[in-house]
Amino acid sequence: MLDYLAAGASPAGAGLMSFLPIIGMILIFWFLLFRPQMKQAKQHREKVASVKRNDQVLTSGGIVGKVTKVDDEYLEVEIAKDTRVKIVKSTISDIIQPGGKPAND
Repeated sequence: MLDYLAAGASPAGAGLMSFLPIIGMILIFWFLLFRPQMKQAKQHREKVASVKRNDQVLTSGGIVGKVTKVDDEYLEVEIAKDTRVKIVKSTISDIIQPGGKPAND
């Protein structure tokens, strides 16, 4: 009777061993997908927070303009002479460095 119980019982570690591939896949996804995306989002937040007056910015809608006023949540951007628009800070996709060549030259 003891042989029957010993042969039918599985070791306690066998349940954990079946979850190791799933845990490994989660770790791979974390280091290859989620972590770099979180790092990129953090860099974007820092870049948007550092926007100041007279910076040239690119919005997510593709509008390029010069910042004339900075508030907590909004920016006032001059997109043409005497044409200013108020935009939400989070819609800034990039800060254009001064002295850069235009894309069509």
